[in-house]
Amino acid sequence: MSFLIAAFATFILSFFAVPLFFALLRMFGLYTVVEEGQCYVYVLFGKVAAVIDEPGLHILLFKLGLKAPIVRWLGKLYVLDMRMDQQYQRSAPVNSEEGAPMGIGIWYEMFISDPVAFLFKNADPRGSLAANVGNSTVRCLSNMKLADMLQTRHAMSKTVRDEVSPQSHEWGYKLGSVYSAPTSTGGRKSR
Repeated sequence: MSFLIAAFATFILSFFAVPLFFALLRMFGLYTVVEEGQCYVYVLFGKVAAVIDEPGLHILLFKLGLKAPIVRWLGKLYVLDMRMDQQYQRSAPVNSEEGAPMGIGIWYEMFISDPVAFLFKNADPRGSLAANVGNSTVRCLSNMKLADMLQTRHAMSKTVRDEVSPQSHEWGYKLGSVYSAPTSTGGRKSR
């Protein structure tokens, strides 16, 4: 009989009491767990208190000091996805040297390189990056021979990256590969 009571008590403690205890510790800001590919930015009274970008278990008293218990209640936590992301822009208008109007699709990779700049230097860093990549790609490809436009993708990618990266890095984004491909020709839009 005492074995059954001990087994039942162990079950209750294992599945209810221990997780509740750790949830209370997390609620009071004593520790946090950062997942792979995430970044936690803690802000208290309008100032960045801590940036944690290493995955694993972190004792917030060591990172934030005595601010750790109050940052949960009076501050703000931003959870950012630091993994590489991809964007596709469809039908950007370009004219070749021969005068042929065509729409090109622009595919590019990006990831957050500076979490604080990403949050606070630009209201829409993703939209700004999309506009800069689109403009730079159209400028690189406009008035280029049609055959060159279809064959020199790597040179275009490097040119766009070199042109866009300094500004995007100020906003906290880093630009990866950029590729383009025709989506429509002859002035007609593809559906």
